[in-house]
Amino acid sequence: MKASLIVGVLLIVLGVAAFGYKSFSYTSEETLLKVGPIEATANTRKTVGIPAWAAIASIVVGAVVIVAGRRR
Repeated sequence: MKASLIVGVLLIVLGVAAFGYKSFSYTSEETLLKVGPIEATANTRKTVGIPAWAAIASIVVGAVVIVAGRRR
């Protein structure tokens, strides 16, 4: 298989997945206080939204990569 076909399909799959999930969350550990060898930390959960235009752009670019790869 051509590399352009693989990249194009991957971009399309990621774009469709972005429509399904709309956001993703992750946990980060932050140091609140550090006094000598003692430190206080807290785990915070952060959520990042995936804009709809990014999902659409991924699908469109994936289709363009596939079409451009077939023309060569």
